[in-house]
Amino acid sequence: MDTADTDSTNTPRPDARKGGPATRHSRTASMADVARLAGVSSQTVSRVSNGYEGVNEKTRRQVLAAMKELGYRPNSAARALKRGEFRTIGVITFNLSTTGNMRTLEAIATSAAQEGYAVTLLPVAVPTQDEVRGAFSRLGELAVDAVIVIMEVHLLDVATLSLPPHVQVVVADSDAGDRYTVVDTDQAGGARAAVRHLLDLGHRTVWHLAGPEESFAAQRRADAWSAELTEAGRPVPPVARGDWSAESGYRAGLRLAARDDCTAVFAANDQMALGLLRALRERGRVIPDDVSVIGFDNIPEAGSYMPPLTTVHQDFAEVGRLCVEGVLRRMRHDEAEHGTTLVPTRLVVRDSTAPPPAGE
Repeated sequence: MDTADTDSTNTPRPDARKGGPATRHSRTASMADVARLAGVSSQTVSRVSNGYEGVNEKTRRQVLAAMKELGYRPNSAARALKRGEFRTIGVITFNLSTTGNMRTLEAIATSAAQEGYAVTLLPVAVPTQDEVRGAFSRLGELAVDAVIVIMEVHLLDVATLSLPPHVQVVVADSDAGDRYTVVDTDQAGGARAAVRHLLDLGHRTVWHLAGPEESFAAQRRADAWSAELTEAGRPVPPVARGDWSAESGYRAGLRLAARDDCTAVFAANDQMALGLLRALRERGRVIPDDVSVIGFDNIPEAGSYMPPLTTVHQDFAEVGRLCVEGVLRRMRHDEAEHGTTLVPTRLVVRDSTAPPPAGE
């Protein structure tokens, strides 16, 4: 026999068929209101609301029509507690202004939505350990099933970080050692390909405009640049450093433009390469006749630089997709093993690189 749900106050519900308050939306419609209007049990309404099979199509349509008429909204939190999952992924990140973080975040949101999950963003305003601890602590107050962290490694290496039980973690573009599952771009492979390209063109050595010292990605690219030159038996010039911005690339470029022995520069990202190109032009250096420039990221605008920029392509969409795939796999199978998945890069050759000037 069908039975109807009652509310916690045991207050009788007005009959929606008789034009009670529920039909006017003066209060929130209940499951019992929907059941009465559709002429079914509350149990049937619950099954339709939760997408369970076993409800014939005619009854399902009746229930959905009653929900629409009454403005009934299922209690998603209650359903989540019953199922043991919230279908929400938390994302902790800082520096939303960088191209890489924004494109990775966009890919995570898109991939999560395709899997039927929402994304809750917890931005860290200042990249300090206290801020990161606070972000992790806030996760205990939010309804999330898993966490994707787009964060520098040294900020994750905190023994006091704690997560709610059963919350799975995947880290993007970092090096979390053996503590977490990691999805990263092949930073070293991309940097080596950039240096090899310039050496193969005939340049004696390659100067490097690196990213900030605290950045894991910047360090990996700088290490690979130095290693490739050393293995080729070429001199390793001193590192110029920026902060990922075009302005910092411009400032470093003014210094590099003053050096006659600088015929090739590998910039650690395309934004800094943009500033570098401007500085070289202002100092009368012709690109690529006098100086070749290569970037990293392959941002959408790279092909519109003057000249179009040779760069290393990062597949941000694939990084985001693999992060979502990783947390869902860990959730569904409760996997405990850790490891790093590297997403390949590829060199995109355009007009900003050429052989060195004659006689160099």
